[in-house]
Amino acid sequence: MEDFKELLLQASTEYGLALSDNQLTAMDSYYQLLVEWNKKINLTAITRPQDVAVKHMIDSLSCYRQDIFNTDTCIIDVGTGAGFPGIPLKIYRPDLKLTLMDSLNKRLLFLQAVTDRLELREVELVHARAEEGGKGRQYREKFQIAVSRAVARLNILCELCLPFVRPGGWFIALKGAQYEEEVAEAARAIAILGGSIDRLEPVNLPGIADKRAVIYIKKMAATPAEYPRRPGTPEKKPL
Repeated sequence: MEDFKELLLQASTEYGLALSDNQLTAMDSYYQLLVEWNKKINLTAITRPQDVAVKHMIDSLSCYRQDIFNTDTCIIDVGTGAGFPGIPLKIYRPDLKLTLMDSLNKRLLFLQAVTDRLELREVELVHARAEEGGKGRQYREKFQIAVSRAVARLNILCELCLPFVRPGGWFIALKGAQYEEEVAEAARAIAILGGSIDRLEPVNLPGIADKRAVIYIKKMAATPAEYPRRPGTPEKKPL
């Protein structure tokens, strides 16, 4: 069987990312739990060690920028699923105060097992739809960074994520091949919700020809109180 740590070390080196032995060990434990739990609940279609190393771990870390992820940054991963990109970011930067939000409780049970096994501190697990979480006083405009990966098209995703970000903060979206079309499509939504596109950074993962990018949206002003709309509405009637 291929050694996940070795594959991850090779991929991270090729990508130009330095991971410590502790970080590699933590990601290996995360991978083992992912494969184990995936037999019981549907967490991911990607399970081969090489694919998880590149398409989950390195891809999650592709959004990391030192100038944005300040010391003790509060970050929320919206629609986290199996914990990507939030948990790899937390392993890479243990000082991050991380909130993982998902609408499916079974996934949160898995994420609790991961945080327990890895002894991750300052991780909050929240069972909620983004539309509900973004309305509540506890989470609305409380975070310096919101991240999300492969949850919805960008115009929908902005309505789900920007309400969590305080003015001056960032919404970071990890997107696939259609990112340029999605950015154009989302221009109106971004403006309405108080955001402004800061930069698009193409991502080239080791050994993968797929077109993908990280989109950095700066929160310029408070999101109007009527957003996010009721659950399901952003998908049915995108801004």
